Amino acid sequence: MRETITCIDDLKRLAQRRVPRMFYDYADSGAWTEGTYRANESDFQKIKLRQRVAVDMRNRTLESEMVGQKVAMPVALAPTGLTGMQHADGEILAARAAAKFGVPFTLSTMSICSIEDVAANSPAPFWFQLYVMRDRDFAGRLIDRAKAAGCSALVLTLDLQILGQRHKDVRNGLSAPPRLTLPNIINMATKPGWCFGMLGTKRRTFGNIVGHAKGVSDMSQLASWTNEQFDPALSWEDVAWIKERWGGKLILKGILDAEDAKMAAKTGADAIIVSNHGGRQLDGALSSIAMLPRIVDAVGDQVEIHIDGGIRSGQDVLKSVALGAKGTYIGRAFLYGLGAGGEAGVTKALEVIRKELDVTMALCGHRDIRNIRHDMNDTIIAENPFATRKGM
Repeated sequence: MRETITCIDDLKRLAQRRVPRMFYDYADSGAWTEGTYRANESDFQKIKLRQRVAVDMRNRTLESEMVGQKVAMPVALAPTGLTGMQHADGEILAARAAAKFGVPFTLSTMSICSIEDVAANSPAPFWFQLYVMRDRDFAGRLIDRAKAAGCSALVLTLDLQILGQRHKDVRNGLSAPPRLTLPNIINMATKPGWCFGMLGTKRRTFGNIVGHAKGVSDMSQLASWTNEQFDPALSWEDVAWIKERWGGKLILKGILDAEDAKMAAKTGADAIIVSNHGGRQLDGALSSIAMLPRIVDAVGDQVEIHIDGGIRSGQDVLKSVALGAKGTYIGRAFLYGLGAGGEAGVTKALEVIRKELDVTMALCGHRDIRNIRHDMNDTIIAENPFATRKGM
């Protein structure tokens, strides 16, 4: 990339120029009015930091752990569907960038590159995100495939029992397979780099599903299967079955309520992710960062807490850690990098966030991210409109 990149917004602008509209909009959209999607990002700006001076800022470290795994900073790449449509072989490129950087990559069930494909082309184990389908045999085989591929954690998504409507996807004709309308074809023709990349790869379908799910041997059969498979009957009993079948580190994603957090903690999961699915499900819900303090108060002493939604900077990471999260996830931030410049773009996104996190932590008077704890967050946070009293 020749352009000067100073922040995630720079990568976002580049991605918008280089990725076809229907796929860019898929990544950069929320449900209905997109109010929750916007709040995820804007609510971070309402939290103010304490500037400290005349403190020793040498020998700083961002190294931490997420579910017992050492990480270069408390950041993981979130599971995102259709990642391989932001850039050819997108999941493989993102997994490589994350592995080299020293942070976890999470592969979505709805990925373009398959579990086995990413495992064969990534230098380190990755995490796998599971959607529970009505076809429990298929779900079980997905779990078994993730184990066979050496995935080091399973991320179970709980907040997609039914699909929220995303108006941009409807207008763009985004389906499985995508509808190649005249406007879409014309728009793709204006993205020659993306087109050449797609022509040069064989990975253009949902690699975890086509050829693995019953009755889905090609893309033409995918749409009807997908529309029928997300399971509205998903329950905590299913979580227990998944935990037993998986047998490894389990992270529950999509917790946005203190009562649900208590139920999740009782399952024995290793971590929960405070998340509203990037504002793509229930529009009108509170932002992830607004709910984080309430969930930390409810179960922070029982289970490791992570957060995703709206994280676009290292400052957002620091605020999350100060309010009780042991790990954070970036989705759109790394997708912008991927669309802008492939593996190098994902690396640049991680570098931007690391730089912002390091400098902000130092200016707040700290040298070790592991010493920033929820019970002493007033050493970092000057003003937090989402603060709660213990037990509320």
